[in-house]
Amino acid sequence: AFGVEGTFGIGDREFTYDIGTTFARNRQSDITYGLFNLAALRDALGPSMLDGAGNPVCVRTPGNLATQIPGCVPMNLLGGLGSMTPAMLRYSTFVAQDNLGYEMEHYFAHFSGDIAKLPAGMLSFAAGLERRDESGFDSPDALIASGNTTGNARTPTLGGYNVSEAYLELAIPVLKGLPGVHKLDLSLATRTSDYSNFGNTTNSKAGVRWEVTPNVLVRGNWSQGFRAPSVLELFQGQSDSFPVIADPCSTTFGGGYALLTPQQQARCHAQGVPIGGYDQGNPQIRITVGGNTTLKPEEAETVTFGVVLSPPMLPGFDVSLDWWQIDLTEAIATYTGGAILHNCIREGRPEFCALFTRAPGGSISSLLSVPANVATTKVEGYDLTLNYRLPRTRFGSFAVNWDTTYMKEYIDSEGLNRVGEYFDRDNYWRIRSNVATRWEMGSHGAT
Repeated sequence: AFGVEGTFGIGDREFTYDIGTTFARNRQSDITYGLFNLAALRDALGPSMLDGAGNPVCVRTPGNLATQIPGCVPMNLLGGLGSMTPAMLRYSTFVAQDNLGYEMEHYFAHFSGDIAKLPAGMLSFAAGLERRDESGFDSPDALIASGNTTGNARTPTLGGYNVSEAYLELAIPVLKGLPGVHKLDLSLATRTSDYSNFGNTTNSKAGVRWEVTPNVLVRGNWSQGFRAPSVLELFQGQSDSFPVIADPCSTTFGGGYALLTPQQQARCHAQGVPIGGYDQGNPQIRITVGGNTTLKPEEAETVTFGVVLSPPMLPGFDVSLDWWQIDLTEAIATYTGGAILHNCIREGRPEFCALFTRAPGGSISSLLSVPANVATTKVEGYDLTLNYRLPRTRFGSFAVNWDTTYMKEYIDSEGLNRVGEYFDRDNYWRIRSNVATRWEMGSHGAT
């Protein structure tokens, strides 16, 4: 990172600037032992015979020494202890070498200052230009990329994008020193972004701060949100995974098929599942996970409204209560394999049925579980903050801060309110509260 900052004057006005650049790069190299080369394993376990010296050799055609496979060491999986020799393992195994990387370049120029004096105060601004380039790659071992190993296959990927942005923020004093209006300020902001892969977008914000009296403040904000998918979400290589999944159309693991309604069973039959369901057998189903280059940006709208009170009869004390609501659309989410099957078979949502295919007989042959713009979220709640800085005593100064958030609703994509639910690494607390105390005396303090 490198930058310069300072001030400059135009007329009787002084402005600040901050210009700089940041460069970041991550590199990761993974080495994996113990994987088998399927082609070598196939040769080692295939036909073999003794050569002229009495040594076992691999051949393409049984009994034909002329079809000997150079370098191949026959493997005996059914022998006793010690029958699996180091030579066998050296021929059939390989050491996988995977490389991953990420790179970011960021250039920025920020300026701020006072523009003009208005009756209620100074009109101030902040403006800037930014440019960011991000790229990443995932280069798995060639054998892993080919899928010709006993490990999970993964495809190599390389991608990136750049964005050029400009923003402007204004702090506007509107009224001051009037009955019922001790001070009234507006804040306006807008940012325009030009993405190489998503096009142009402009997102803005407006806020108001109304001091009714020096002890009563009313505030509110409206803002638009925008988040482009990360390089990892877009360009991470797709690979195999084998989670435990109970197919609702199978008769295994609790008899899912028998618990389906006739309409749900008909969805199974339309996909090739035989009447009565099928025996899934293996609880693990192969699915594909990784990035998704077709992702679109997430968008949001946020509204807040609050009041701050500072009672004059209790110096050092203030309390604030703010209401907030956030609507998130085109949210990026990754559904598990089980959730994809549930939404297709039990809920009848065709967009999820398009994410998997079945083999003859009904078993799952492929399933795509990658990030997608499939989620919407509406969150509403309240923030309550109490601050009290007690009068100074001969034992020092004491202060207490108490922050509490109450979540009224968290509406997910299915229209369900998740507030109060708790799952491992996925929780929706109704109330979160933090209390902090601070003591200071001279050059010492404790929290």
